[in-house]
Amino acid sequence: MPDLLRLSRYRKYPELGPKVLFFSGGTALNGLSRELKNFTHNSIHLVTPFDSGGSSAELRRAFNMPAIGDLRARLMALADETILGHPEITQLFNHRLSREGRAKSLRHELEQLAAGKSALMKDVSSPMRSVIRNHLGYFLEAMPADFDLRGASIGNLILTGGYLNQNQDIDPILFLFSRLVNVQGTVRAIVNDTAHLGAVLRDGQEILGQHRLTGKEVAPLDSPIARLFLSSDAQRRRDVCPKLGKKNRKLIESADLICFPPGSYYSSLRANLLPHGVGCAVANNPNPKVYVPNLAQDPEQAGHSFSELLDGLIDALRHDGGGHQPDGKWLDFVLVDRKNGSYPKGLSRQHLARKGVELIDLPLISKTSAPYYDNELLVHALLSLA
Repeated sequence: MPDLLRLSRYRKYPELGPKVLFFSGGTALNGLSRELKNFTHNSIHLVTPFDSGGSSAELRRAFNMPAIGDLRARLMALADETILGHPEITQLFNHRLSREGRAKSLRHELEQLAAGKSALMKDVSSPMRSVIRNHLGYFLEAMPADFDLRGASIGNLILTGGYLNQNQDIDPILFLFSRLVNVQGTVRAIVNDTAHLGAVLRDGQEILGQHRLTGKEVAPLDSPIARLFLSSDAQRRRDVCPKLGKKNRKLIESADLICFPPGSYYSSLRANLLPHGVGCAVANNPNPKVYVPNLAQDPEQAGHSFSELLDGLIDALRHDGGGHQPDGKWLDFVLVDRKNGSYPKGLSRQHLARKGVELIDLPLISKTSAPYYDNELLVHALLSLA
């Protein structure tokens, strides 16, 4: 590795590239996704819709909907950036309203966009112009009087309008905008569900709300996470277990490579494994499965050794997919750069061998990317396994 002949073939014909599937969320994979487009237009991104922080929180509060911010960001990361693409749409989707603006002026700015009179809309051609105006109109019509527009992502508001227009189904609107901006891959929510992420800590505390787990918007947890759950209520724990849809199940089962990528270990990675049917779908896929652990100290991993993180990942899949399956059914490889990277204690070839998992140790961090993975090196390594 890397397999230079294979990579050369993928780069020459990315439209025929492999179906590499990622369970993810957050922004950790957006840079990698942009690099991935050079080699395959067939990657699959199943994104958690359970976030409760940032501007998604206000949308979830107002409309009891799945979190849409990470889905929007991944769509934009995979959008066609060639001359055939639509940079004006990317600019519009990435635009945010002022965090200091007054409610009346922010609403006026949004109304100007919906009317097609904003400078951001001048280069947007039909049919995209009409679609965007239509969805912004739906959003404005449904927006509660007390909705806080400060810092709102225009892309999130457009997608929310589409979600409301499509009878609260996220899949059609993601598909529509994927086609409009020629997204070079597939982006889907793991489930079309409004559940909220929670965790039970090792000391018995229960924490409800994804933003309370990450250590970013509030202080880091003072006890390690023991297990996750999903709740139908954002304020009070009411356990639910949404079911994986047929289309996502088929995507998982038919992927050429399944990757459990870097990112927030619990709220981005493990959260995607909670819906019923994910573990079974992974077990039914005979192709390689690879775990790329975090490099930087993830606040969600505090108090866990590497072996605990690995075992937790496998156990989460086994819990859903049937306990009789051997460990190797869920995971084949762990990809690391021990020379240049720092990992939690307990990274042991012996422990991996007992699990039937092979450790692949190779350069994944460059001088320019340190202390993080180099997107190009990581893409080369993953595609060499596909």
